[in-house]
Amino acid sequence: MPVEYVDFEDARKRSGLRMVVVTGVPSPWGEAAKGILHVKQIPYVAVKLDQGSDAMAEWTGTRSGPVAILDDEAPRNGWAEILLLAERLSEKPALLPTSPAERALAIGLSHEICGEMGLGWCRRLQGIHAGISGDGGFPTPIAHYLAPKYGYRAEEADTYTPRVASLLGMLSSYLHAQRDAGHRYYLGESLSAVDIYSATFLALFEPLPPEQCPLPDAMRAAFTTRDEATEEALDPILLEHRDFVYENHLELPLSL
Repeated sequence: MPVEYVDFEDARKRSGLRMVVVTGVPSPWGEAAKGILHVKQIPYVAVKLDQGSDAMAEWTGTRSGPVAILDDEAPRNGWAEILLLAERLSEKPALLPTSPAERALAIGLSHEICGEMGLGWCRRLQGIHAGISGDGGFPTPIAHYLAPKYGYRAEEADTYTPRVASLLGMLSSYLHAQRDAGHRYYLGESLSAVDIYSATFLALFEPLPPEQCPLPDAMRAAFTTRDEATEEALDPILLEHRDFVYENHLELPLSL
């Protein structure tokens, strides 16, 4: 069922799980968090991020999203913190393996998608650079706003595409190996957090179609700007896997 959005003051007064999320665009960190809660059937209410609200920033400790707040516990705004909270709140289905070695692999792959200088981070830097350079990417005002927030440095811009391409190549290699072994998921026979992160972060390269992901034309164009190296690295198996995960596990259309 669609995400329930409530206003900030209402959410702050409530108990239970509240999550502040970016709205209007398929921000993959937020969409992944929503997907994890959906798969685990964990009830929560969502609050639309207001980056200009001092009161919201004081409550969450940041001006970004997603941020998960459970009762009076400290806010959680990291992808791993939110995942581990969800694993604590609902053991089934488990999205992290119990084996330490497999768990380390799952968290490592997830970090390479979600973490600082991971796939999402570097793809965002690509979009910032393109926007500032007037070569597609984020609209110029948005690019200039995001640049200092996420550590954009013009002198490092030539490193962003190789990093994105290498990460796309690594992920597609895992999926090809799994397919050759007769599996549909990154870690064998069942859905894991890695599958959810991989599926949701593909929005930064090729958003879902408009009927599933309503998105302003300028932002859809920003997300789909791809240079030649990125285009070559975006193996069709990644998009096929995304569609499989959404069709079988995640909620459509997106609640933006």
